[in-house]
Amino acid sequence: MKILFVTDLYPVKQGEKNCPLTLHRFVANWIQLKNQVDVIRPNFLLNSFLRGKVFHKNGFYEYENVRIFNVNYFSPFLFDITKKLPTEIDLKSYDIIVAHMPSGIILANKIAKKYNIPLVCGVHCSDIEILTKLMYRFYFKKKLEEAYKNSKKIACRSFVLQKKFCELYPDLADKTFVAPSGISVVGINSPLPYPPPQGGRRTDKTPTYEPLTSHLSPLTIITCANLIKRKNVNKLILAINDLENFELKVIGEGKELSKLRKIASKNVKFVGKISNKEVLEQMKNSHIFILPSVKETFGMVYLEAMASGCITVCTKDDGIDGIIKDGENGFLCEPTIEGIKEILLKIKNFEDKEKIVQNSINTAKSFCEQNCALNYLENIK
Repeated sequence: MKILFVTDLYPVKQGEKNCPLTLHRFVANWIQLKNQVDVIRPNFLLNSFLRGKVFHKNGFYEYENVRIFNVNYFSPFLFDITKKLPTEIDLKSYDIIVAHMPSGIILANKIAKKYNIPLVCGVHCSDIEILTKLMYRFYFKKKLEEAYKNSKKIACRSFVLQKKFCELYPDLADKTFVAPSGISVVGINSPLPYPPPQGGRRTDKTPTYEPLTSHLSPLTIITCANLIKRKNVNKLILAINDLENFELKVIGEGKELSKLRKIASKNVKFVGKISNKEVLEQMKNSHIFILPSVKETFGMVYLEAMASGCITVCTKDDGIDGIIKDGENGFLCEPTIEGIKEILLKIKNFEDKEKIVQNSINTAKSFCEQNCALNYLENIK
């Protein structure tokens, strides 16, 4: 199948900030499955400035053997952006167009209508925001609604987003499917034993789980995020300050860091920004991972924590709620100080922690990136 993938959420160079690799992983796996995929990256310059994205000149780029055409434009209101695309991209030759993020969806819908090509549109948190906030109603909302109605399929990036979208547009519900991201299978091919509660290191050679009981040494909690307000790390810290026998490690940097340091007790340690390999190592030596953030499109870090053997907690009705099932393979909490304290105490006193860990590892295995890319592909075929 020949696929045109259109989104501004795509890297063109290594180490690009504010540009996650989740959509790229879909494309890379589709190519491995013998599909031809080309990427157009429409960059709305004002939006780029507001989000702090790196500016790239118009032209072709290559990222991990994927060909990308970056095209800059000042406004999606005034011009036909298809006229800026090079003749090397034969738009009418594609079997299907897949679009994510508002700028990508608006452009892709124009191409799909012009050349009568089937269109698949993604749904992220940003799309729900545009569809529900008053400030977007006069342009972006109308254009997105037009694209979703014109599309053959609608790829919701989580179960939560599918539910929200279907509540807004019940007449489009039959088009929707869930397209979650997947993680690398490295490190989750076999169950990992639960970390010893007295500070010992867990290894693959450890044959059995050691029970975690409340009277032993402090439970090690870990969180990892870009330290911005909606991640609610401040509420997590304030909850830890009020609890005994809990220690918290905060991984990440961000504009909230200085404020977080001021409110933290001695039981909170700031690790800073570290490599993904180091993050996974920290997870494997922690008991609980919790990130009570809101407005998460998906949250790969939760799956990584589950694969690492952490009891994993996410916000109720957000992120990967639906993949995490409360009391089965993890826990859900309200993103408040009291809600966080309540769930941590519940985990502390939960009898069958080892079962939660085993279930979470099994869940993470099923959400490897190859499985998720194939799920997406099968839904759009």
